[in-house]
Amino acid sequence: MGRYRPPPPPKSNYITPEGHARLTEEVKALWPERDKVTLEVQAAAALGDRSENAEYIYGKKRLREIDSRLRHLGKRLEKLQVVHGKPENNDTVFFGAWVILVDEEDNQKLIRIVGPDEFDMDKRYISMDSPVAKAILKKQLDDEVVVRIPSGEQIYFIEAIHYGTEPEF
Repeated sequence: MGRYRPPPPPKSNYITPEGHARLTEEVKALWPERDKVTLEVQAAAALGDRSENAEYIYGKKRLREIDSRLRHLGKRLEKLQVVHGKPENNDTVFFGAWVILVDEEDNQKLIRIVGPDEFDMDKRYISMDSPVAKAILKKQLDDEVVVRIPSGEQIYFIEAIHYGTEPEF
């Protein structure tokens, strides 16, 4: 078996206004840090032998990390489309929706469908490219949804759909 791996499928280019603001803030925070690290690398380089200078070596490494992240964010922010507002039909699951799913054992699960650049399991944000999101997108209130997972199938029922701030349940 060779080492070749096909490229991953392209990510969706949608993002919520909050996610766009967070990425923009990250770019704004990285530029001053880059300036600071650049000055530190210059000061370390002035000390002489760079081959054994830890401040220089690690400063250059950090500078490459910052530049890589800035390049990635710059390219992504150009492609992203910010999705504003709520859909006309609040009984259907669309991008940005908070959804309460109930499984067969009556366990509730609250999730929000967001773009791939802003998913965060701690906040209950799932990517619209995930299997769960793909299964529930365009479904309506009280629909039964079958999600295919590696261990088989999971059945959920859509109990509630909410747009806006995180709902209480």
